[in-house]
Amino acid sequence: MRFGKRRAAVLLTALALAAAGCSSAASQNDDAGAGSTVPGKDSKAVGFIFVGPKDDYGYNQAAFQGSEEIKKAFPDLEVITAENVPEDDNAARVMNSMIQKGAKIIFATSYGHLDAALKVAEEHPDVVVVQQGNVIADGKVTANTGTYFGTVYEPVYLAGIAAGLTTKTNKLGYVYAFPIPQTIANINAFELGAKSVNPEAKTYTVNTSNWCDPAKQAQATQSLLSQGVDVITQHQDCTGTVIKTTEAAGAFTVGYHADASELAPKGWLTGSEWNWGPLYTDIVKTALAGEFTGSKYNANYRVGYKNGENPFIQSEFGPAVSAEAKAAIEQAKTAISAADGSPFVGPVTDQDGTVQIPAGTVPDYATLDGIDFFVDGVIGELPKS
Repeated sequence: MRFGKRRAAVLLTALALAAAGCSSAASQNDDAGAGSTVPGKDSKAVGFIFVGPKDDYGYNQAAFQGSEEIKKAFPDLEVITAENVPEDDNAARVMNSMIQKGAKIIFATSYGHLDAALKVAEEHPDVVVVQQGNVIADGKVTANTGTYFGTVYEPVYLAGIAAGLTTKTNKLGYVYAFPIPQTIANINAFELGAKSVNPEAKTYTVNTSNWCDPAKQAQATQSLLSQGVDVITQHQDCTGTVIKTTEAAGAFTVGYHADASELAPKGWLTGSEWNWGPLYTDIVKTALAGEFTGSKYNANYRVGYKNGENPFIQSEFGPAVSAEAKAAIEQAKTAISAADGSPFVGPVTDQDGTVQIPAGTVPDYATLDGIDFFVDGVIGELPKS
């Protein structure tokens, strides 16, 4: 799967369409009066579908923890969850089952759930269906659909600083699943963070073509270790295998998605973990108030350090992280949170030495949602489509 620069342009078009569509939908609701159907407003339940298990020390565990926060915030609502929901027609079947049980708000939490989510939303215009991490484009944004995500690459950049100042071999490792823009941005941010404090640092990549395959993860990790890599991170849904394998080899770990520091008491450096509770709560609150149509969630909603709402937070530091690294990370966080700051402020060159982001340019979230190249210092080729 390859995403080109066209993706960023499509996203910008989608956002413009969404803005126009939201304004129109809001006007229609105003004209319809009290008898109109407002998406999500009459919900008796909220549904969450997860592509994996809720205890994977990773992506699905973080999303499940966010759903638990909905129970606390809205005790009168039933929270319905479903684990191990494939990214195919089964997802639509599970979501329809939740709707039959009274759900008027559905969270489809995996990247590949988008098509099923759009199908369900089209069939049930009174149900708010939000999808985690993807982009709704080509005029498909409607009054009851939206996507949301955080700027994952920001805390990953900071974790790269910890890795760059800890490595002894200057070889860092990245186990990833698919070459989607989020993954590519994370790998690049990790390398750029490491290189900002250690120009000799290189990031070696291994692709598993699977969100959660422990056997492939163990093989990928061993491959990196055999090349002299001494700090390993990942973009996988379930993270336990990579962390345990790295810890057993006496190497260092950078976590992802959820706090898994207990799996690496010696080698844990830091990580990036989701705190979905506040964002999930705000989305549900917006839908129940009948304000989803025309709201900030009725399109492709992204939040980050710049607006102080990034649901991705930095994990606690492990014992191997130096005072120097902690200070450098704090300084970098302040810099990338500024209006003119970004892990990707130009110049940024790709593996071939071509300038992809010119000097002084601060790319916006839409542009980075379409990133399709590895930066200089990343070792490995992107799989061809």
